[in-house]
Amino acid sequence: MSMMKTAALPLVLMSLLCAGCATTGGDAEENEPTVIETTPPLEAEAPLDEMPTAAEGESKQEEGEVPLAVAESEQPDHPPEEVVVQGRRHQVIHDLVAEAQALLRDVELQYVFTGKGRKEVLRGRPVAFALWNETKQEWTVAHIELPRPPIKWSPGRKPLPFRSLTPGIQARHVKGTGAERLMFAFTQGGDQLKVYGRKFPVFDNNLLKRKQWRALARTAKPIVYLPFTEDTFDPGFVTGGKDFLVATARQAIEELRLAKVPSAAFPGELLADSIPLQVITTLAVIEQTDDADYVDKQSVAFDEVLSQYGLKQEEAYRYSVSSANALGPMQFTNRRNNGTYALVVRRCPRAKLDPNFERGATNLLNAMKAAVCLLDLELSQMRAEIRMAYRDNPAVLGIFPVAAYNGGPRNVTKLHRVLTKMKVKLDELSRPGEQLAGAPVTCPCVWTTDGTGVRPVAIPKYNNENRWYIEKYQSIVSLFE
Repeated sequence: MSMMKTAALPLVLMSLLCAGCATTGGDAEENEPTVIETTPPLEAEAPLDEMPTAAEGESKQEEGEVPLAVAESEQPDHPPEEVVVQGRRHQVIHDLVAEAQALLRDVELQYVFTGKGRKEVLRGRPVAFALWNETKQEWTVAHIELPRPPIKWSPGRKPLPFRSLTPGIQARHVKGTGAERLMFAFTQGGDQLKVYGRKFPVFDNNLLKRKQWRALARTAKPIVYLPFTEDTFDPGFVTGGKDFLVATARQAIEELRLAKVPSAAFPGELLADSIPLQVITTLAVIEQTDDADYVDKQSVAFDEVLSQYGLKQEEAYRYSVSSANALGPMQFTNRRNNGTYALVVRRCPRAKLDPNFERGATNLLNAMKAAVCLLDLELSQMRAEIRMAYRDNPAVLGIFPVAAYNGGPRNVTKLHRVLTKMKVKLDELSRPGEQLAGAPVTCPCVWTTDGTGVRPVAIPKYNNENRWYIEKYQSIVSLFE
């Protein structure tokens, strides 16, 4: 379908747009998490080093499934608020995204069933895209269908199979597999079409398990959400994303301070004083930055994530789900109610975190408070010399709580062990500097001071994903200071 572009809609907050990695399932049944209404207490609490963590070497583009409870909370109870947009390009992008949202709300997704009787099955997952033709100044909606059950896909390997359901439009898979990052590029008659919106259905896991295909399609919750696209990238959104994260982290710390939540790592002191703001904001970025993107694009990969926060604000990364079912911008887990989120709800009662996993993990302010609790708990499990060194230099020694956040205290032990073997002392660790010409060191690295300045020391491959978390952390933390 198509329609001519009319008067611009009012500028709106992108509320209908929007510690881990992601992958689709390749089993006979689709790997979708069961809807969880509450988080009951456990009979026995697992130690921190037994908390479930993401597997090593995964890609953010290999995504998990969004819980239906998250998708059902996507629609606001009140109209989106207007926002003040600075600059002509910002205004154009906001207007186009708002128009795409309005267009997609009335679009029906095309569910196709095959077989008859008891052999009838849902053929695939339909997805609709709102496309803008700059040359013709008109909208088009393109429908594609992803295979079901999901097929395993990894970047750089076999192309993701799909069906194009809209004649005359050519589609090419760009990246991603799920609600947060699935993106296609489209052309029509030689014209490049720009993507400003996407409609993606989330299924009820119980109906999926029972193979009630008609009911599954009838009750699917479509979410209108725009993954990252270069068409919406703008330096102003990057700056806005940074400011938004800083403001949210500052509010999280202040609420913890007013609640007088005690620190587990530093007894007798407040939790609000144990983790600096820049560590929290940095985690919100590196948790959503793919390692391969960072290696390829360096700081541009961070800018793309910040641009999402600037454009979508509170809705950014609420649909981010890893293969370990880590959810939301700060990537908390809830495996059998025994993941990292349930842990901090129990161990930080005075923080008054939302006890509902889906709500709490997808609300950035709440998730940031939970992240402060988790970082502090993990610090309390570290050797006294690490805690004291961190206390003296939290920005640099933040590599240790970041390592724990990504993979638990065991990764801290491994990191400390390899640094000791390299004869790197904790008080010698420094901020990154410039590598000397003619003597490059292959990173991921840590940086140490000597008599002439700072030098890089390559981190051995004790855990590849964790090494890259540390590298990303060191590369961006100064941005938030």
